[in-house]
Amino acid sequence: MKLLVTGGAGYVGSVCAARLIESGHEVVVLDDLSTGHADAVPSGARFVEGDINEVIGSVLAEGFDGVLHFAAKSLVGESMVDPAKYWQGNVVTSLRLLDAMREHGTPRLVFSSTAATYGEPEEVPIAESAPTRPTNTYGATKLAIDHAITSYAAAHGLAAVSLRYFNVAGAHGPVGERHAVETHLIPLVLQVALGQREQIQIYGEDWPTEDGTCVRDYIHVTDLADAHLLSLEHAVAGEHRIYNLGNGTGFSVKQVIDTCREVTGHPIPAVIAPRRAGDPAVLVASSERARTDLGWKPERADLTGIVRDAWEFTRSRQEA
Repeated sequence: MKLLVTGGAGYVGSVCAARLIESGHEVVVLDDLSTGHADAVPSGARFVEGDINEVIGSVLAEGFDGVLHFAAKSLVGESMVDPAKYWQGNVVTSLRLLDAMREHGTPRLVFSSTAATYGEPEEVPIAESAPTRPTNTYGATKLAIDHAITSYAAAHGLAAVSLRYFNVAGAHGPVGERHAVETHLIPLVLQVALGQREQIQIYGEDWPTEDGTCVRDYIHVTDLADAHLLSLEHAVAGEHRIYNLGNGTGFSVKQVIDTCREVTGHPIPAVIAPRRAGDPAVLVASSERARTDLGWKPERADLTGIVRDAWEFTRSRQEA
């Protein structure tokens, strides 16, 4: 298939583009490089640098079998202080993409959504039937896009899949996580091991969990990319299917830090800080629907392996 990957110079998008090429697909990456990196675009892809809002029509006019849509603003804190940036950058941009797909007859869409659409869960693990009550603007914009996709699928025959996931980690060969503003736990902990920060903060140790720290779901970025490939194959015209993706279990903050200590051989000092408002004790996604419908299961769910891949990538970037 000939496929367009929006945001394909970012972390997850670039890994997905690489996996598509490895699977024999023709790939075009569209990215404005506002947060992505040109050198993350796989060598087998054609790269178009540009703003989706300005060039999506001319790009899709070439004719594509599908779009994988990763381009988005994704900082939760920023979304709360600058909501316009997120409603414009996520929702308005996605509506323009949907309109361009309809105009040019692009039949398939796989959307990179988020489990932030659920907000604080009533039950864990979180199933797709859980109420969607996002607690931040970022999650609200992603949920709005999901609603729009549902409407376009029903009205225009679009075959669409949304994938909702929490914490992506690890690396796929030479492609890994490197954000200008880092908010994710594993790379932050690895920054301590590299000497880029003095210590890591643990936000509360009195949570109702086994070791008192928050528990989160981590999924290897290659497993995540593979789910996108399977979604392309299983998308059905006129339907919008939504799947949660997780590794089947959760890991606590202390478990993550201890694993990073083991992998890096660094003591990684940690300090206890007050709880952050709005942090749930446990966030773990159920992936049963994806396992049943897509035949997907995480092959790299071991935390040590996830951290080791992230560490090897992080060290390679420092040495480069």
